[in-house]
Amino acid sequence: ISVLSAVEGLHLATPVLTPYVIPITVVILIILFAAQSHGTAKVGTFFGPIMLLWFAILALLGLINMMKAPQVLAAFNPEYAMQFFVVNQGHGFLVLGAVFLVMTGGEALYADMGHFGKFPIRLAWFGLVLPAIALNYLGQGALLLNNPDAIANPFYLLAPSWALYPLVILSTIATVIASQAVISGVFSMTRQAVQLGFCPHIEIKHTSESEIGQIYLPSANWGLLIGVLVLVLGFESSSNLAAAYGIAVTITMVVTTLLVLVLARQAWGWNRFKLGLGIVFFLLVDLAFFSANALKIGHGGWITLLIGAVIFTLMFTWKDGRALLDQRLRENAMPLALFLESLTRESMLRVPGTAVFLTSTPDGVPNALLHNMKHNKVVHERLVLLTVVTEEIPCVEDQDRVTVHSLGHNTYRIIIRYGFTENPDLPLALTLCESHGLSFEMMDTTFFLGRATLIPTDRAGMALWREKLFASMFRNATRPMDFFRIPYNRVVELGTQVDL
Repeated sequence: ISVLSAVEGLHLATPVLTPYVIPITVVILIILFAAQSHGTAKVGTFFGPIMLLWFAILALLGLINMMKAPQVLAAFNPEYAMQFFVVNQGHGFLVLGAVFLVMTGGEALYADMGHFGKFPIRLAWFGLVLPAIALNYLGQGALLLNNPDAIANPFYLLAPSWALYPLVILSTIATVIASQAVISGVFSMTRQAVQLGFCPHIEIKHTSESEIGQIYLPSANWGLLIGVLVLVLGFESSSNLAAAYGIAVTITMVVTTLLVLVLARQAWGWNRFKLGLGIVFFLLVDLAFFSANALKIGHGGWITLLIGAVIFTLMFTWKDGRALLDQRLRENAMPLALFLESLTRESMLRVPGTAVFLTSTPDGVPNALLHNMKHNKVVHERLVLLTVVTEEIPCVEDQDRVTVHSLGHNTYRIIIRYGFTENPDLPLALTLCESHGLSFEMMDTTFFLGRATLIPTDRAGMALWREKLFASMFRNATRPMDFFRIPYNRVVELGTQVDL
């Protein structure tokens, strides 16, 4: 919506360019998403100065027009807002749905705070962004007081005609930079969803050698591009997209406020009085804007609800499916104590080397290990049962990453922990075992991975259609060797069939 609204400034420059607004927008979006694989390290240094120029222009245009009608400053008097609702009643409530668009973007500030901390966000917001935006909107109000016909596009009409093309170019660049931040946020949140078990393993690439947070997710990138292009081609204008956008942002703000209130009660220990103030000053305001936007569900807002429902279904189908799969594997797994006893009782041939078996159930024996013993009739001299755990914290310190338990018979249970913002690298993590007296020579180590074929059934657990959906997602997920960065020449995959 941002890129489209910026390019729509060409309408005012010359009506001849009107048919080219959508094609130009599509080309810009394709270039933007195609460039993601190269990262932003090289061009990121230009983002700050460009955005400073953008907000300075916003403030200047607003200030110039505000000086032509200084009476617009009376808008700070809340009496006018109350009179507006008294006079317009129901129509005034409907206006909230449109006015709300001036607040969009604010819903992402808390996410940015997680990247930069409180001070930079507060400094940028109160020192630059808020004053510039406020001055610009006051300037638009002053323009409309002097020329009501400017309602066609009050932002671009703030500028003199000679500055229209440069302003369209600057607006487009600024919105591309803002869109870049959103795309990077999608990559970051998708990686966290993968680590927290709400999304299948997907390919994650690093685009910077110095910044660990700069990542590129091809599947998320191209999926997002397809979705964006469908919206642009389907809605055709930013005004048509406004309904879907407003619903998305208001729901995000309501959910965020609810989560903050839960956090305030459970973690900060707020009493009921403080919670009541939070509900009055934040939640009721959010609900008022949401209610006004909810009236637009039939005018395009439904697409937001549909997208949300689809993503919700996929995420929880994967989460529940993984839990069901682990349950089925535990049902068929040999108890660890019985397996260790069998190593002593049976004369199994021990061959040189280290065998690492990945398992999601730390209390059982991996199916891949049992299949290897059944078909190959051998066991490696050193056995490692490896489990990867994702903690509900961003990062895990190296001294806390690895836990090693000796089970006897030269068999070890290793648990490797990662935070939800980290990318697993098992060969690297195994080097940390040296401090526990366990070293690994990679050319003498073989990783055994189970490759399960899932069979949907009508057994209790999940609905059959969800089992089929989960099985499809499971088949198309990135292979464990890629996700955990295990060298291909050190991997042996053993197939197994699991009835869900």
